[in-house]
Amino acid sequence: MLAISSGKGGVGKSTISANIAVALGNIGLKVGLMDTDIYGPNIPGILGSHDRPVTNPDTGQIKPIEAHNIKFISMGLLLEEGSPVIWRGPMLAKMINQFLSNVEWGELDILIADLPPGTGDVQLTLTQSAPLTSALILTTPSAIALEDVRRGVEMFRQAEVPILGLVENMSSFRCDACNHNEYLFGHGQSKSTAEELEIPFLCDIPIDIKLRECADNGQPAVFSQPTTAGSEAIINLAKIVIACLEEK
Repeated sequence: MLAISSGKGGVGKSTISANIAVALGNIGLKVGLMDTDIYGPNIPGILGSHDRPVTNPDTGQIKPIEAHNIKFISMGLLLEEGSPVIWRGPMLAKMINQFLSNVEWGELDILIADLPPGTGDVQLTLTQSAPLTSALILTTPSAIALEDVRRGVEMFRQAEVPILGLVENMSSFRCDACNHNEYLFGHGQSKSTAEELEIPFLCDIPIDIKLRECADNGQPAVFSQPTTAGSEAIINLAKIVIACLEEK
C-alpha cells in the first residue's frame, strides 16, 4: 500500500493521487484507490463517478466502484450530495478500518491511500493498522507548505513507514503566449528541503490548467489529455513509483 500525503491542504493531493492511480492503471497494473479524506472526499468528483457501492450478498463486503481502469472507494460515494461528515476521531478510525477490511478489493498490484492533510486520526490509524509499503509526500514550493512537510516526514518516521520521496506540485507556470516559465510559489526550496530531510526528491509537476479542468469535469487528465505538460509529468511519476517500489 502506498500512502500519498501532504502536510498542508490545498496542494492538489487528491487530483495528483487520482491521476497517478489512473496512470498506473493505464500502464496495466491492477490499482485500488482508497479516499481516506473522510471530511473532504473529492475522489468521486475527480474520477467522474458517483455510483453508490453495493454489498456482495455472499461475502457481506462492499464492492468498490470501477472507473478509468481502477477500483476506488470513498466516503463521498456513501453520502448525499452536499452532506457534511461531522464525526469525532473514533468514527474516522472505524471507517478507515472498514475501507481496509470490508471492501472487496480483489487481487491488486497496488492500493493507493489518498490521505487527508495533516497528521491526525486517519494517518495514525493507517500507520498503525495498514500494511503501508511506503509514503509519497506532495508539496508546493512555498515555505509554509514545506514547514508542514517536515511534520509529515517526522510522523512517518516515528511510525517506521519508509518514505518514497517528495513531489513538488504547482512548481512553475509556462505562459502560452511567450513560453516564459514563472515560478509563482518560489523555486528550489523543495529540493533543498528533501536534501535536508534526507529523502529523495522525485519530480516536479507544473501548473497545468488541463489538470484542473479535467478534474472538474470528472475526466482525469492522464486519461483524457495525456500529452499536456502536467499529464506527462504525472505519467513519468507513475513510472518512478513503480521503479521505487520494485526496489523495495
